[in-house]
Amino acid sequence: MPDQSSSSGNDVSYRDFQQLIRNMYFEKDEARGIDGTFMWLMEEVGELAAALREGSPQEQAAEFADVLAWLTTIANVANIDLSQAISDKYGSGCPGCGRFACQCDAAGKP
Repeated sequence: MPDQSSSSGNDVSYRDFQQLIRNMYFEKDEARGIDGTFMWLMEEVGELAAALREGSPQEQAAEFADVLAWLTTIANVANIDLSQAISDKYGSGCPGCGRFACQCDAAGKP
């Protein structure tokens, strides 16, 4: 039996999440377009920043979920498979040094 002590029992893969968001919102998202949707993402990033400074852990978690949802929405409108993009970029380790425990200079971006 899987350990569910730290899980609500309804974990969702990125691929499943992207399909869930597509099913719920794609018609509206496509009509709004990438530029309009990007503005909503930026608003949510601002709300996440505020929650990280002053919010409860529950508020922070909700804002992380909102940011991920709006990013996923943009990927849907742009026809990007996030699971594939993540795997392509990070599936073989850090894009900078190629290791799974990054050894890149801390002052730089990998």
